[in-house]
Amino acid sequence: MTTASRPAAELSADEARRIALRAQGFLGAPDRRAGVRGVLRHLGQVQLDTISVLARSHELIPYARLGAVGRRTVEEAYWTDGHAFEYWSHAACILPVEEWPHFAFRRRAYRNRPHWSHKLADGAYEAVIAQLRAEGPQTATELGGAKNKGEWWDWSDSKIAVERALMYGEVVVTERRGWKRVYDLAERAIPDALLHDDLDDTECLRRLVRQAGEALGVGTRADIADYHRIKGEAFDAVVADSGLVPVTVAGWGKPAWADPAALATEPRGRHRTTLLSPFDSLIWERPRTERIFGFTHRLEAYVPKPKRVYGYFAMPVLAGGRLVGRIDPARDGRTLVARQVTLDGPKAVPAVAQALREAAEWVGCDAVAVERVDAPELAPDLVKALG
Repeated sequence: MTTASRPAAELSADEARRIALRAQGFLGAPDRRAGVRGVLRHLGQVQLDTISVLARSHELIPYARLGAVGRRTVEEAYWTDGHAFEYWSHAACILPVEEWPHFAFRRRAYRNRPHWSHKLADGAYEAVIAQLRAEGPQTATELGGAKNKGEWWDWSDSKIAVERALMYGEVVVTERRGWKRVYDLAERAIPDALLHDDLDDTECLRRLVRQAGEALGVGTRADIADYHRIKGEAFDAVVADSGLVPVTVAGWGKPAWADPAALATEPRGRHRTTLLSPFDSLIWERPRTERIFGFTHRLEAYVPKPKRVYGYFAMPVLAGGRLVGRIDPARDGRTLVARQVTLDGPKAVPAVAQALREAAEWVGCDAVAVERVDAPELAPDLVKALG
């Protein structure tokens, strides 16, 4: 082992867990003055998803860290003043605008590699760009219609063109309006200093590996590379110069790297008790969640109903730095319905009740109903704790 690759620290599994919690914003006092934008900037991205049960996932992310911040406040924080844009990172994500230069490697890759089977009529791409230039930000519907009359992926020429322009970086998604993407020209939406900051691939990847390591606190090669969907070999090429330091974590069985700032002080402070979106970056990678929390979680929204174990949108419950249960929520008027509750023993009851009450209040419900508990003998205690 060379000096450059020798682990800088040996961490226990518990130390690694606490480092990860603090890095993700769940241990210690939240930075309320920085608010939603501070959460986005610190995480580096917030994943978007179409599913909306309590709220959409990009709303649940700041809620889990800051508490009951208003949902309108969340949207305004993301999309006003050119603070953020949407692009492909871990998935479709909201990204701080200052990260625009660091995704140049991905925009170049899309330009240089055929990636769709969609055929595009001659002139359609140029027509969409011209319409945006002349008329300002628009949705795909306003650009001429998102779909033909066929199946889900039977996109219109204007939709294919604008999505291709988005991948190439000529167009930017500047907000979601009624869940529709709103497109604008990058030259108009991205500040000049960022738009023309042409970093090479190595610089882009080095920055994104460093940012992922900072957001995770500590992680394996797969953990850190997966954060922005970087290939493993690309991670290998830049990690030594990324500023992250090699560490070993007891029980992980794989090499790991950490943010040196995360190692400088012991993680201390108050733990959040909250429901987590399945798309939260604390838990979105199943192997990492199992390794850190000893908790196996799978989104079952796309699993046939008879095969679901925990429910359509089961949300893990975080309390005391542990994952202590799951709740599959729904809404019935002003009642938050826990269709299925899974508890990690009787000690989890107070935390699960607290998480349910707080989530209900946040989304404007004034009652909580429990339909089913995996351990029926704990159902009366849960109902009583809900008050």
